[in-house]
Amino acid sequence: MSCCSTNGTCSTTTVATTATAIAEAAPAAVTTVYAVAGMTCGHCEQAVGKAVSALAGVTAVSVDVKAGLVTVSAGAEPDEAALRAAIDDAGYDLTGRA
Repeated sequence: MSCCSTNGTCSTTTVATTATAIAEAAPAAVTTVYAVAGMTCGHCEQAVGKAVSALAGVTAVSVDVKAGLVTVSAGAEPDEAALRAAIDDAGYDLTGRA
């Protein structure tokens, strides 16, 4: 059995082209790590995570309280001013990129 149709087209070419088009249309995630001061417990982790995940474009947030780090994944480079404001409003201090 052949993957080619009776009209001479190849079904695997169509699949590969479609997969390529989907991959090209989906933006690559940008992951950035920030240093945040003032986090000491699980409540801090939840508060910072909730504040950052509410920002437009953010797709994932990971908070490491012990290390004082917040890892943000987004469709594009995060707006650092908005990120700083969200973290400040939650009661913590964004000290910069890690």
